[in-house]
Amino acid sequence: MSEVKYVRAFYKTGVYIAELLDRQEEKQRALVKVLAVLKHPTQGDLHNPKMVDVPLFHQRKALAQFEKTWVPLSSLKAYEGELLDYQFSLKQATEALRQSLIEDDSDWARKSLEKLEECTAEYSF
Repeated sequence: MSEVKYVRAFYKTGVYIAELLDRQEEKQRALVKVLAVLKHPTQGDLHNPKMVDVPLFHQRKALAQFEKTWVPLSSLKAYEGELLDYQFSLKQATEALRQSLIEDDSDWARKSLEKLEECTAEYSF
């Protein structure tokens, strides 16, 4: 992956198209710059998936355009597809998550939808 410029980067529960900026083999991590969103992060407690009765039900926003973050090397895959516009991709990923939550009739889905709507209110689309 040393000659790869663009990657699919998995960060927490989101998936992004990113530019690979740096690799640290000894620490098994890579620095990436976010270019687009493929999958919006899941709402709620990552340690207790699909549970509502948790100490803190997290709101999880997508990483921002051009935000840089360290990700595990194991979470990277080469990306050779079309580069997407960040705002368009964020809107698509948000809508895909919204639709899946609407189709799920659980308490967790309702709470997640509420948190997703809070995120959406802060996005500029």
